[in-house]
Amino acid sequence: MKVSEKTKLVDRVVNDIYQTYPGLIDKFGENGRRRTVEDNHHHLDHLDTAYQMGSSTFFVDYTLWLNSVLTSRGVGTELIVDNYERLIKGMENAAFESSDERDAYLEYLQAGIKELKTLS
Repeated sequence: MKVSEKTKLVDRVVNDIYQTYPGLIDKFGENGRRRTVEDNHHHLDHLDTAYQMGSSTFFVDYTLWLNSVLTSRGVGTELIVDNYERLIKGMENAAFESSDERDAYLEYLQAGIKELKTLS
């Protein structure tokens, strides 16, 4: 996925998150919003690396690490699941380099969600 497409997707997802959960601004401030943008770029970068490696395990390991970091900072696992689900939805309208890339990203996100749901 091209950088410009990643940026558009991240902007849509983050705007949607903060419209759905306006209390996040009260809880984490504008810095929290910036971190959410950064985190979503990291999600996409890790999806790309997992795709290049052909390894869903790489993305699932990242997801478990992310969950441990964010939950220690007061961000619940359910918000990570919600974020991944929003990425999946946003990818319906995103331009990918190939259908294989899109399919892999979607598969890896679903694997991450499945793993997170086992923690609840």
